Amino acid sequence: MAPAKKIVFKTKHELAVELAKYTANLSSKFCKERGIFTVVLSGGDLISWLWKLLEPPYADSIEWSKWHIFWVDERVCGWDDADSNYKLAYDGFLSKVPVPAENIYAIDKGLGAEGNAELAAERYEECLKEKVNKNIIRTYKSSGFPQFDLQLLGMGPDGHMASLFPGHDQINEKVKWVTFITDSPKPPPKRITFTLPVINCASYNVMAVCDKEQADSVAAALTHTKDVPAGRLTADVEVVWFLDQAAASKLKGWCSIL
Repeated sequence: MAPAKKIVFKTKHELAVELAKYTANLSSKFCKERGIFTVVLSGGDLISWLWKLLEPPYADSIEWSKWHIFWVDERVCGWDDADSNYKLAYDGFLSKVPVPAENIYAIDKGLGAEGNAELAAERYEECLKEKVNKNIIRTYKSSGFPQFDLQLLGMGPDGHMASLFPGHDQINEKVKWVTFITDSPKPPPKRITFTLPVINCASYNVMAVCDKEQADSVAAALTHTKDVPAGRLTADVEVVWFLDQAAASKLKGWCSIL
């Protein structure tokens, strides 16, 4: 698995510019190689940093029809709920690009609205397996876990990624592709999430983190001075941490700044 790379940006604007370039380059690569680009989104601030993809030269040059969109985690709620990662992504990004509706794979609408976390996780794993069988998602070598082309991730101040939280057992799941949590320390309590093996089987993982509230956990994750979920992040080809100066402020100056 790939070691982590770190890039520190002076501003969030510069981070967004580079994130768009990185994503667009991978889109071009995989669309040429496979005719498909599988992208995994997360919630939080990540969606707001994708705005540059909505502008030239990317808006008109990216082959949006070949994108397939998934979520690394989701709150177990209705699609129109304010807590929904789907709603966040749709309102801020997906409604503004021509990704076909049939290529967007959200949590089961009914189960989300019902609040059935366990069954929603099972149903989402079934969805992933169906896409593997249709050769939309690749599988990772001999393990059989799904392998996504690119995952765009974020991290909380406690070092959680996806809905894998410190001190909770979901981080240790090694068999399931998708699991669930009903007592999330961050509201709302019910969520579904990719498991760590699935996250780490991705070809490319980007961890985008900004602001000083995350600085301690960024340092813990990258120097392994404390076991936080984000510190276990890796990838098959490349994992890159995109940080602003505030988030990188506890790293003792060994990250280069763009």
